[in-house]
Amino acid sequence: MNIHFIAIGGAAMHSLAIALKNKGCHVTGSDDEIFEPSKSRLREAGLLPEAWGWFPEKITPALDAVILGMHARQDNPELLRAQELGIRIYSYPEYLYEQTRNKRRIIIGGSHGKTTTTSMIMHVLRHCGVAFDYMAGAQLEGFDTMVHLADDSRLAVFEGDEYLSSPIDPTPKFLHYHPDIAILTGIAWDHMNVFPTFENYVEQFQKFVEQITPGGTLIYYEGDENVRAVATHAPASVKRLPYGTFPHEIKDGTTCLLLDGETPLRIFGRHNLQNISAARLACREAGISDRDFLQAIATYEGAAKRLQKMAENKDTTVFLDFAHSPSKLKATLEAVREQYPGRRLIACMELHTFSSLNAAFLPQYAHTMAAADEALVFFNPEVVRHKRLPEITPEDVRRGFADSRLKVFTDNACLLRQLQAEDYRNSVLLIMTSGNFSGIDIRALAKEITQ
Repeated sequence: MNIHFIAIGGAAMHSLAIALKNKGCHVTGSDDEIFEPSKSRLREAGLLPEAWGWFPEKITPALDAVILGMHARQDNPELLRAQELGIRIYSYPEYLYEQTRNKRRIIIGGSHGKTTTTSMIMHVLRHCGVAFDYMAGAQLEGFDTMVHLADDSRLAVFEGDEYLSSPIDPTPKFLHYHPDIAILTGIAWDHMNVFPTFENYVEQFQKFVEQITPGGTLIYYEGDENVRAVATHAPASVKRLPYGTFPHEIKDGTTCLLLDGETPLRIFGRHNLQNISAARLACREAGISDRDFLQAIATYEGAAKRLQKMAENKDTTVFLDFAHSPSKLKATLEAVREQYPGRRLIACMELHTFSSLNAAFLPQYAHTMAAADEALVFFNPEVVRHKRLPEITPEDVRRGFADSRLKVFTDNACLLRQLQAEDYRNSVLLIMTSGNFSGIDIRALAKEITQ
């Protein structure tokens, strides 16, 4: 197979390109900009484009397929050439389905918890010696890439994102996967740039459960009323398995699962206990016993940027988390508060996504940082302008968060000075972002704080 990637540098795109090369395909690609870690991974795989830009001459009748990334535009010269030649054009979710259409697919959907639940299932399956294909939304400990495809596996585990598939395909990614086992973790409005109303957003999850294969399984979080309502849309032949928070207790700072005795965990947080419940049911459907599941999950240390411990000393612990949406923000803060009840909690988050920087969306953040002793929020006005959104002010942010004590920063140098000046005795610093605070070296900051 000869396959060309347009916008090969994306997180999922570059991983799929590497996976297909490893599978024996001839892979080429183009992009106008590639950042780390994609750049180094593509270079190591021999797939880094020799020059930045778009080169229609790369698109020839010898290609079997073109895979189009979201970073490209509809007028991309390579895309136009592929359309002119009639070459089959896929989005990456379409191609993942093509590669796994004869396999049993576990698809994890929801507004939050997707990556963590996906990584839990992958960890357990690998621990139990099960061969499987996968696609995850973050780099996972022990897995070389975010995508893996093999001819000898009969099972596939994909994180199911509800965002659009490609510039020419407005279908939410997870609607291409047709799950045999579907997980729905929670629904909280996001991506308002493409789903302008909450009702429109919820409708995508209704379509997701409607596409579960006949005789399949829907695993859903029963503590979310929106999820419960969506679950009723599953076909009649689909088995429905609700789940809640896994029975547990916290002993001396360690969370233990309570099932057939005690299983100490290396992670914590009520939201993670719900993710474990979902992963357990999915693994059981895939033939994994509870005994084997508990043995495996006891060694799970989490996904990158999901309550990832950056640094620690006897007085201070620094965590990095991907949390940026209201539901993720609230759940992450509450998890840290519950795990460290006697410590001062300093929470710092970045408004970075289209939704979070939209004045109309800001009220969704009301009271989400209430669990923090000190709450700091950063946004870059240049990013607001780049996204062509109406200007927002620090006061708009405080009003949206319904928190007059909120410290709001628009200059990352001022934010960095504030973080460096904090008193970190008997404290936890929780840093939450899907970006990097416009260039702050978070790892260096964590090291400095805990020296």
